[in-house]
This record gives sequence, C-alpha cells and structure tokens, in this order.
Amino acid sequence: MRHVLSAVVQNVPGVLAHISGMLASRGYNIDSLAVGETEDPLLSRMTFVVVGDDRVLEQIRKQLEKIVTVVRVVDVSSQDYVERDLMLLKVQAPAGGKRSEVRELVEIFRGRVVDVGEEEIMIEISGRENKIEAFIERMRPFGIAELVRTGRIAMVRSAAGDADDQTGPVIHQSSIRKYVKEESK
Repeated sequence: MRHVLSAVVQNVPGVLAHISGMLASRGYNIDSLAVGETEDPLLSRMTFVVVGDDRVLEQIRKQLEKIVTVVRVVDVSSQDYVERDLMLLKVQAPAGGKRSEVRELVEIFRGRVVDVGEEEIMIEISGRENKIEAFIERMRPFGIAELVRTGRIAMVRSAAGDADDQTGPVIHQSSIRKYVKEESK
C-alpha cells in the first residue's frame, strides 16, 4: 500500500541526507520525495511516498520521530487530502499538424505550453499522478525528448466545522476568512 507522509523539519543543512540515509539503512524505499520551505522560513516540509503495510508505516513514523530535527510527522494519506505532481515535458512537435495535435492534448489535460522551439515544445502540467501518467502515455507517440517531474506534494484538506475547533485550519491575522466568519454571525 502507498502512503503519503509529511514531515515538518527544521530548515538546517543535512536534514534531507539524515532522513533519507536513515530510511535507506533500514531498507525502506522512497518512491517520491519533495522538500520545500514552509510559511515559516525556519521549517521545511518533506513530503514522501513510501510503499508498505501498516506495520512498515508505523516503523517509518517512529524512526522519523526519533530524529531531533523532525518537528512533526503526519500520515497524510490516512486523511482527506489533495496531492499534486508537477512535470515539464519536451516533445517533438514540428510546426504544422503534429504541433496542433499536441497543443490540443495540452488543452484537454489543462496543461500549458511554456516554451516553443522549431522542432519541439515544452509543456508544463500538474495534477494527480494518474493524470500525469496518462499525459505521458499520450505524448509518447510524438517522441518525448526530455521529461522532468517533481516529487509528490500533498496537503490535508481543511476541516469543516466549528471555528473554535483546534483540529481545523489556523486562521492567520492577515486572513480575510476571519472577517467573512464574523460578518456571517
């Protein structure tokens, strides 16, 4: 079973190496990994996909929580969440019929052409993994020159409920949402 884990870590040198080394030394494979700064510049979020049963997942969580620079670990896939991948793809598309066909497929998949050359075009597309995979398969007959993908990113959906519920989203001082809630009372 595939699990999407999100680890909030201190934004310090060596954290990625430490975590990936720990997982590798215990024989766990990371299918996908994305790391980036959070809304707090002192923290980064690591989102990774691992394959295994519930026992494997629990072992990985326990090992991650032992690392001093790890602030919090969440099994995102056990909750209602949104996930996305981002891909840049360069495909053979000489001017004319083939290029028009590729552009039409880009529109259908809600992608964007981000660069155009004489013989190739570069496409940006984001979405769930199955959408990205389907688009790749549709582009193969045209001739994929180059392809690069991010790791999966994921975020738990906001909880619908009482504003005082601490499990729901945190409303920041700058958020317009707090004014909308006040007006509707």
